[in-house]
Amino acid sequence: MLKALKKYRAPYLFIMPFFILFLVFQLVPTIWTFYISLTNWKGIGTPDFCGFDNYRKMLIDDMFWESLGNTVVYWLTGLVFIICCALLIASLLNSRYLKSNSARAFFKTATFLPNICAAIAMGLIFRMLFDENVGLVNELVTMLGGSRLPWLTSTTFSKIPVIILNVWRYTPWFTMILLSGLLNISKDYYEAATVDGANGWQQFWFITLPSLKNILFFCSVTLTVDMWKLFNESYILPGPGTSNSSLFQYMYESGFNVFNMGYASAIGVILILILIVISIIQFVVRHKQGEI
Repeated sequence: MLKALKKYRAPYLFIMPFFILFLVFQLVPTIWTFYISLTNWKGIGTPDFCGFDNYRKMLIDDMFWESLGNTVVYWLTGLVFIICCALLIASLLNSRYLKSNSARAFFKTATFLPNICAAIAMGLIFRMLFDENVGLVNELVTMLGGSRLPWLTSTTFSKIPVIILNVWRYTPWFTMILLSGLLNISKDYYEAATVDGANGWQQFWFITLPSLKNILFFCSVTLTVDMWKLFNESYILPGPGTSNSSLFQYMYESGFNVFNMGYASAIGVILILILIVISIIQFVVRHKQGEI
């Protein structure tokens, strides 16, 4: 009898550490955050319950709406540019033009390097590159006959350096993921398509993309979470006011600069709800396509 109990209890023991960690570091903090969002807590002392005042404040907070709009811009541009660039680079790394294994290994390493660089260090480098007076980008613009642009001091251009930094940093990681998917596609499909007279574009559209549907879906979900919790890039490349602040950054500043933990927690709750809604929509779309 004891042996039978141990036999059925063993699988649960293996996954018990996960549930403990999830309870301590995910579920309890989330519940606590929701409770704090209903208070006027300043970080010290006893939280004073205020109901949904923090959420009502959000409705008339222009800085909140501007940060939300900036985050939507970073998310959409990230989905388009990062996934497209990653797919292009992965296809080139997997192409027949890189026949040498040493050359392929070199370009894989060079491609992945931006992903392991410190975000703050890269942000400081990009700040120097986009400096209005001595930045390399403006020097290239003037060499081509243009005028210097206020990249970090204008509300019109301030998001561009952040978007470029995002694409540069996140593309390598998703390139490796897509490359692993490309390597798992059978070469027989391409050989059969070549015999049938299909050109490179037709092979890419009718063989490569359908074979990568699940991986592209994984990349879109992962990238959505990454873009909505964007902080380092917009923090180290500040524009005028909140012209390029992300929602995550505004939550941080509300909590640790203004010490309004209740309002910051309310922003965190809204952020969680937004991610849940977006994820549900993505999964529903995939389910209707018959992929899930």
